[in-house]
Amino acid sequence: MPQRAIKYAVIDAFTGEAFKGNPAAVCLLEETAEVDEHWMLSVAKEFNISETCFLTRVVSAVGSYPNSSNQSVDIPRFSLRWFTPVAEPCTSYLLSQPHHQVNLCGHATLASAHFLFTSALLEHETIEFITKSGLLTAKKVTKSKSASKDMKLFIELDFPADQVVKCNASELPSIPLTLNGLSVVNVLKTTASDDFIVEVSSGKEVAELQPNFMEIQKCAGRGVIVTGQAPDGSGFDFFSRFFCPKLGVNEDPVCGSAHCALVPYWSRKLQKKSLTAFMASPRSGVLHLELDEKSQRVRISGEAVTVMVGTLLV
Repeated sequence: MPQRAIKYAVIDAFTGEAFKGNPAAVCLLEETAEVDEHWMLSVAKEFNISETCFLTRVVSAVGSYPNSSNQSVDIPRFSLRWFTPVAEPCTSYLLSQPHHQVNLCGHATLASAHFLFTSALLEHETIEFITKSGLLTAKKVTKSKSASKDMKLFIELDFPADQVVKCNASELPSIPLTLNGLSVVNVLKTTASDDFIVEVSSGKEVAELQPNFMEIQKCAGRGVIVTGQAPDGSGFDFFSRFFCPKLGVNEDPVCGSAHCALVPYWSRKLQKKSLTAFMASPRSGVLHLELDEKSQRVRISGEAVTVMVGTLLV
């Protein structure tokens, strides 16, 4: 039986430089591709990076937008599914048992939009994704970087805001032990993603943190987001890192979906609606953020870089 070729790309998200940011594998499936969730999970394990996602074109167009020539253009729509490579079942609220399908992933959505905008959909400005978290939108945005006058392609995602609430002490091990003794300002819990947010006294402490992963695994939730106000003069509003050993990744290099909760939190704290965040993992990443309080949506913008392309054989 002849094998079929499925296009894929590995894309570094929330960075303008290869081998930084957060990598995601993006696979474009034909509508007639006869693959199931077990195959998708096997592919995710084969790539063995934090997220592997699968796109399938949805034929019927629902909306339209005016292009640069003021002509009405149908908005392309894709089904988008995200998988982690974890080998054993996980009880996280963001995973769909037993195939480790994730309900929301920011960096892999950015990577998917970058893949489409730079290959199959060069003429389009907007893409819609049907996901387990509802309809998500990605838009092309051009910005100049720092002192350079060169315009760079950024992609803006429209995600639901995730509110934070107080958590019970019984849900956590010793947070100072988990974070190797850092001074803790606040500990909260996200309502949708089931993560703990731990604010420490400075962004410098976030960057220098050496976490205790065995203790983090004892936490009741999915993972632990550690955050702190950025140093003066850094050009950022806050630093963060996301630790999620339960998902098979000790540290997610740049987590877009974590900012669905971080943006409302820091917006209230800093009294700002537009924020710039730095994820201080070893790979690092930059996110440009805006809170729409009325609609309770978070707009997340960033760059992406394609580092690998190829085909999967089915």
